[in-house]
Amino acid sequence: MEDKEEDVREGANKFPERQPIGTAAQSQDEGGRDYTEPPPAPLFEPGELTSWSFYRAGVAEFMATFLFLYITVLTVMGVLSAPTKCQSVGIQGIAWAFGGMIFALVYCTAGISGGHINPAVTFGLFLARKLSLTRALFYMVMQCLGAICGAGVVKGFMGDRRYEVLGGGANSVNHGYTKGDGLGAEIIGTFVLVYTVFSATDAKRSARDSHVPILAPLPIGFAVFLVHLATIPITGTGINPARSLGAAIIFNKKSAWNDHWIFWVGPFIGAALAALYHQVVIRAIPFKNK
Repeated sequence: MEDKEEDVREGANKFPERQPIGTAAQSQDEGGRDYTEPPPAPLFEPGELTSWSFYRAGVAEFMATFLFLYITVLTVMGVLSAPTKCQSVGIQGIAWAFGGMIFALVYCTAGISGGHINPAVTFGLFLARKLSLTRALFYMVMQCLGAICGAGVVKGFMGDRRYEVLGGGANSVNHGYTKGDGLGAEIIGTFVLVYTVFSATDAKRSARDSHVPILAPLPIGFAVFLVHLATIPITGTGINPARSLGAAIIFNKKSAWNDHWIFWVGPFIGAALAALYHQVVIRAIPFKNK
């Protein structure tokens, strides 16, 4: 028995713990040389208005949201136009279309604008001081304009009559669910998305897990896919105010506007909660200097 205990002690000394966990891991990461906490973005940054990179990022957000609406709304309307879902891609196909497009567009635009493609994502990152109010407002405007143009092109392809019969891809609370159900689904769905964005793009994670090839757009796209699977039966899945606004403006029927507030209030609440949870609980940034 003593020999076995000696072997255990010798093995523990020979192979010490390489990856500390809990508070030990946090203190090591914070004091390590491979990570520096990025400074918070200024609230107002007028100098951005004279920079070409600022406007280039806005154009990237416009184009990405335009393409997102074009592909995803056409997919939704293609499913609705089929006699049965078995003859089309079905709900799972819609979810893959949304998730796949987000993955592709975030991957393509991440180096230019950050690849937000969603006012709720922009709002959450602004609350966490990842970008200035100037840039946040500019991104939101360009995202909404891109969404309107994308939905408009879809209507041009589908024709007025067919477009209206298929509902224009506009979001609404489905039959059998209350407005409260729809609001809750949008809050939780957007929380999942924005929390995933924070986690996937966290500089501390990138420094700590630099030996692991992490592609940020992949978990973001997969989160969008899963949220759509869960909430398509409830609201058709908004979690993106620009997407909901673009489809509602082009469709422009009462049914598209009755519940439209849900697709702004829900995503913004979900984004705010995700930003608060990540910054205060996960990263404990307000307590770093205490």
